[in-house]
Amino acid sequence: MRTNRIFQGIKGIETVEPILFRFLRIIRRFRLSWILSFGRSPKSFTDYFKGFEKVEAVRQIFGEETEEVLRNLKVEFSWVGGYMGVSDADGHLMVNPRYLNNGDKVDIYLDVIHELVHVRQFMEGKELFDSHYGYSTRPTEIEAYGHSVEEARRLGLSEERICDYLKTEWMSDRDLRVLAHSVGVKCEKSAD
Repeated sequence: MRTNRIFQGIKGIETVEPILFRFLRIIRRFRLSWILSFGRSPKSFTDYFKGFEKVEAVRQIFGEETEEVLRNLKVEFSWVGGYMGVSDADGHLMVNPRYLNNGDKVDIYLDVIHELVHVRQFMEGKELFDSHYGYSTRPTEIEAYGHSVEEARRLGLSEERICDYLKTEWMSDRDLRVLAHSVGVKCEKSAD
């Protein structure tokens, strides 16, 4: 399971982290993301994520528009939040610098692929955080994880390693099984 290294070693984080995630969902739901910005301005994606315009998995997401989309995509580095995500206010990428510096490099790469699918979905007008679905059954998540899983297989990752990638601390074992089934991954053992 990927663990959020930002919170590692903090006593009682098992209690605090779900509250933080609920807070962040409320911020997103009511379009209050500006509260988390604290005056920072987003930077250019291509200044920090070099060469992604040449990655076939990214080209499959955006097609002929890949270079233009990535050149215009903004990225905001924020200490709030666990890994990375896409703003539902304007579609820019939000990245936690601690995750970028301390996370598993393969997980980070697959997360970038995953989030770029969300960028495209945002551009298409899809509801990224549709509350009618749970996280593991949300169509936008299934599509994004589908791209990440396809790329993980291209990289030669085992089913066990891909299952480990899919598991996050906010997902129950049941949620993991549902998501894994939806994206065609066989998770043999319990996730915890």
